[in-house]
Amino acid sequence: MNDQNETRGDAEVTPEHNNTSPHVITLDDIHTAARRICGWVHKTPVLTSKALDAMAGRHLYFKAENLQKTGSFKVRGACNAVFLEKEKNPGSAGVVTHSSGNHAQAVAYAASCVGLGCSVVVPRGTPKVKCDAIQDYGGQLVFCDPTPMARKETCAALARDTGRTTIPSSDNTDVICGQGTLALELLEEVPDLDAVVLSVGGGGMLAGVATTIHHLHPHCQVYGVEPEGKELECCLRARVRLWSESSSFLNTVADSIRLRAVGPVAFPFICDYANRHVFTVTDDQMIQGTRLSFERLKQVVETASGAAVYASVHMLGKVQPGAQKVGVILCGGNIDFDTLPWFTPLPTY
Repeated sequence: MNDQNETRGDAEVTPEHNNTSPHVITLDDIHTAARRICGWVHKTPVLTSKALDAMAGRHLYFKAENLQKTGSFKVRGACNAVFLEKEKNPGSAGVVTHSSGNHAQAVAYAASCVGLGCSVVVPRGTPKVKCDAIQDYGGQLVFCDPTPMARKETCAALARDTGRTTIPSSDNTDVICGQGTLALELLEEVPDLDAVVLSVGGGGMLAGVATTIHHLHPHCQVYGVEPEGKELECCLRARVRLWSESSSFLNTVADSIRLRAVGPVAFPFICDYANRHVFTVTDDQMIQGTRLSFERLKQVVETASGAAVYASVHMLGKVQPGAQKVGVILCGGNIDFDTLPWFTPLPTY
């Protein structure tokens, strides 16, 4: 993969990262994923708001994955990976995964579509609305301590004991290809975007969207939005994963993007195809973006979506002032109405 992520107006080219992924994702892989999951996921609408356009000083196009099956974009990658498991292994014992909630319910839904059993590991403190949805889709809940290591160890033990196949939440090429299908749809609706803005947790959505847009519209800049403490931009500029392998969860109101480290499979794609600038937002800013979505778009979204909304409205113009048409991914809408973020103290883990 070649370095294609120069900032507009910035001639700097960074050296190749020293942990280049052996994985390759082609545009055909992403189109194949789109065909595989067609009929099982929604083609979500692209929304606009004159009020938000005026605030941003540019045209914003909101890809409403909060209206997706299971309430988030995660169902795209989950369906692609789970359906492939069924195709390759018709006698599969089922699937297992670990997630803060959105990927878990997506995997449970995907497994139910093809008749596979599903066990899901979720950290204690996961919003009740997500836990209820996982069980509604037939997933067996297993709780663990709220740390990345506990999630991985519990999931590995389940896979070993049940013989089920692990479906990672983001760090897997089949999952990444599935997430890339949302960019296919966005570019079908708005083919001449100047930029796309989306929140980043484990990195699967950012990797899939950036890869897809690189292949179809390489001049469009793709920006990640992170909670405070993630420090993805430092890693992208160094082209090295600077996080320790025992990376922790961030203390953030956005539970779906609290994982500090981007995974080793997703990271090289982000290095090569996403812009090196990463927008860092505070919890208050995420909440402001979430409220804007409620008030101006009339959309129920999670604070991770609010992060992207805030960055596109208030921050993008300082980095890419010439961008006139900007895609914004509303990544999910599984919010707990008993704990609306503007009424709830910041959680501690």
